[in-house]
Amino acid sequence: MLFQPFVTPHLQLKNRVVMAPLTRSRAVDHNTPNALMAEYYGQRAGAGLIVTEGTSPSPNGLGYPRIPGLFNAAQVEGWRAVTEAVHRRGAKIFVQLMHTGRVGHQANLPAGAEVLGPTDVALPGEMYTDTQGMQPHTPPRAMTTADIAHAVGEYVAASKMAIAAGFDGVELHAANGYLLEQFLNANVNTRTDEYGGDASRRNRLVLEVARAVVAAIGASRVGIRVSPYGAFNATGAYDGVDAQYLALAPQLGAMSLAYLHLVDHSSMGAPEVPAAFKVQLREAFGGTFIASGGLDRSSAELVIGAGRGDLVAFGRAWLANPDLVERMQAGLPLNAPDASTFYTAGAQGYTDYPRAA
Repeated sequence: MLFQPFVTPHLQLKNRVVMAPLTRSRAVDHNTPNALMAEYYGQRAGAGLIVTEGTSPSPNGLGYPRIPGLFNAAQVEGWRAVTEAVHRRGAKIFVQLMHTGRVGHQANLPAGAEVLGPTDVALPGEMYTDTQGMQPHTPPRAMTTADIAHAVGEYVAASKMAIAAGFDGVELHAANGYLLEQFLNANVNTRTDEYGGDASRRNRLVLEVARAVVAAIGASRVGIRVSPYGAFNATGAYDGVDAQYLALAPQLGAMSLAYLHLVDHSSMGAPEVPAAFKVQLREAFGGTFIASGGLDRSSAELVIGAGRGDLVAFGRAWLANPDLVERMQAGLPLNAPDASTFYTAGAQGYTDYPRAA
């Protein structure tokens, strides 16, 4: 079933294979997509659905070096070349909107931008900057309600730009410890106003963003990614996490979103996402469910066959295998990725991996 078409009123895909978002840091000129990125994504358009690397809807959300944005006309034009390359090969492509929030350093931001978060508590640890090497994360400024409203507007504007650039939709990144999950997670969000203090108030920003983006571009063009059992960027488990997400999911489902994409990084050392919780989350959402978690062809087929997911996202396997779908179909071995080139600036380790003969 993995290679059969998937058709719903929201999605019409040539197969059930999803290319998960993968940060690659190649937007070297003012965070603007370029021809090299168009080549990279076009190479991987054997997928039914591609979700791009995290793309900031705001200058404030460019916490890492060389990640792309989607908040000005040049970025729209850069992304248009990407979407055209993907569409030529019959795949669909959603842009993942990722505001990094407190995960950032001032040296990585353009002039006038600032590091923001739900509170003023800095993320522990360091991050890489092109100009200063490794540096402690910049302490964020705690967002006011006016800042929050402004950020919601930035998501809306970026979503409209995504459609103008030819994207089939947007994925709201509410996972992996970035801005939206910073508000969801009780270990990070210690606010006591209408955006924190209990589960329903921690869910508020995600729901506001989702509703606003749906109103702007339509529910069929909006997906969302969550990681309730993630530990990345100092998130982690807390009392009531299951109940919070099982309350959030039906509210998202009621909007008729295109899909819910669940992050499961247990294969990379994160806490395991309980199988029973995955079933509950999928049922609570009630729509298309993208499963993930270090799967290969055989385990992905089992997930789909058992009704535990409609689509299956593959991540690291796409890095070194532009023809991943064809390799899986033929049972061919996979290239191994070169980790030293994951976040560099050029074609090496990006567009030069060989296809199978």
